[in-house]
Parts: sequence; structure tokens; C-alpha cells
Amino acid sequence: MTSSNVAPRGMTRRALLAAGMAIPLPAVLRRPAWAAEFEYKLATGQDPTHPVNTRAQEALDRIREATGGRLDIKLFPANQLGSDTDLLTQVRNGSVEFFNLSTSILATFVSAAGILNTGFAFKDYDAVWKAADGDLGGYIRGQIGKTPIIAVARPFDNGFRHITSSTREIKVPDDLKGFKIRVPPAPMLTSLFKALEAGPAPINFNELYSALQTKVVEGQENPLAIIATTRIYEVQKFCSLTGHVWDGYWVLGNKRAFERLPKDLQEVVSREFDRSTTDQRADVAKLSVSLREELSTKGMQFLDVDREPFRQALAKTTFYKDWKAKYGDEAWSHLEKYSGKLA
Repeated sequence: MTSSNVAPRGMTRRALLAAGMAIPLPAVLRRPAWAAEFEYKLATGQDPTHPVNTRAQEALDRIREATGGRLDIKLFPANQLGSDTDLLTQVRNGSVEFFNLSTSILATFVSAAGILNTGFAFKDYDAVWKAADGDLGGYIRGQIGKTPIIAVARPFDNGFRHITSSTREIKVPDDLKGFKIRVPPAPMLTSLFKALEAGPAPINFNELYSALQTKVVEGQENPLAIIATTRIYEVQKFCSLTGHVWDGYWVLGNKRAFERLPKDLQEVVSREFDRSTTDQRADVAKLSVSLREELSTKGMQFLDVDREPFRQALAKTTFYKDWKAKYGDEAWSHLEKYSGKLA
């Protein structure tokens, strides 16, 4: 008796080939005509539903199409390939080719990037985009380019960051005294909350929910889109709309991997990520309006905050002077062009 996966005795090579030709044509057509010339990865820390990932996937689809399949970049969201700090190491050494990283954490590697996170520097989005897409953003991209990584497009919008709490209402600077708050491993945010006499605890993003759930910290600070997509509202009661820091997401590339791409493919990558940047920024702007209502229905109480007393409280400390000394006069002059006088 002949096994189904062994050719019957006496079947010729010609017969085997003829049998192979009997495979339905659609099955053949579904196979790619050739493998991609370049197969790269894009890692992110955000939930798959976050606009940064939905728009990034659109960019990757357009890149694949525009390059005729020569460049295939696969998206790995939600810290699938490691924490933000792990991934920063991976994109530096080239084991991950592209990485979407928040400005605040990028600052641990390229200190100049953190200047966009300066506490209470930008009053609205108009000021942010003029700075990020103008001289200040250009200066930061130049500093990133001095390392093994590069910024391949304008920054996505992470949004203005707001404070949430499970224990107290935060309305004025004094309410932050002694408040145990999770911050990302970012010097600017740690410094900001120390200056306001809170107790900042640097904790990686993938450990945030459990830290809140187990009361390791009382609160945290993030944009509304992150608060919604990571279900932080389940373990926090109050949300104070402080807008204390604006944060962006930089699409970073390993420099060697990017330079391996022919010039025409490099241009496609930057063009399509820039297009998705515009779309993603519009998404977050809409979400900033709709998410307050949505999160309110889930039990989160919102507190409108006058931001000026916080900026004045910081000005009475050495906060702005210390950061001006750290970044230097050139960088600080770029910042104050958009923020107004800080120090």
C-alpha cells in the first residue's frame, strides 16, 4: 500500500511535474513573486489601537507598495520586542531597524531631545508644531544624527501630558507635595516633579498599570490617548488637565540600516512617515476632545487646572535655570523663540 505522500511505484518525473501543474492557479498567484530585498522591523510600545500604530501601519503599507515590495517593514506594537529602554538599545545596535520612541525617553540617550519636554513651556499646539517642525526640531534632529540612530521624519504627537491620581485632587502646585507619581525614566519629568515637591518614581511603561494597581505609586502622568488605550482609568480616579509637558514620538532608525537602503527607498520611508505624522496629529487632536467625554463615562473625574501658577512655582525654583545651563544657550534660544522667556 502506497503512502499518500510518496509517489506510486513507476510514476515518472514527467508525471510528477504534471501533477504539480495541477495545483490551482489562485494558490500559485497568492505566493509572492520574490522576497523583499530589505526586511526590516518597526517596534513600538503603544497599544495596537493607538493612532501612532494605526497610522504607522498605513505608512508601512504605502512604503511596501511604493517600493514595489523591495522594502517590507513589519510592525511590532505593545512592547512585543521589549521595553522602551530595551528597544532603544536594540535600535542602536541594529537588531531592530526602526523604533518609535517618546521624546522623554529619547532624552536619556540624546539629552537635547528632552528640551521639547520642558515643563509648562508650550501653551498650545500652535506653539508646539512651530517648535517641533521649525528651528528647535531641526536642532534636535541634528543632535540625534550624531549618534548611531537618526530621526527619519517629523515627530508624531504623544499629546500634552496630564496628571491622574487614585488618592487626591491635583488643582494647585501645593497639591503635589509628597505625591507619589510614576514618571517615565526621563530626567526632565523627574526634575519637574521634584521641583514641585512631589515624589517621582521612574518606572518603565510596561510596568505602569501594575504599579498603579498595587499602589506602589498614587498616580501617573500621560496624554489622554495613553490613559484610554492602557485602561489606566480602571485604577485611577482623578485626572487633572495640567498639560504640564508636551511629548512627541520620534520615528528613529538605525543609521547603518537606513543608509543600506538605496536613496530612492530612503526618500519613500521619510515621505510616507511624514504623511502619517500629519494624519496622526489630526487623530490625537480629535481624541483630545472626545476622550474626556469617554473617560468620564468610565468613572474618571476631570479637573480643569490653571497652568500659570504651576509655571510661576517653577520659576521660583532653579528648574528653568538648571535646564538652560544643561542644554546651553544655543538650544535654549531655540526653545524661547516659541515658548517665550523662561529663564
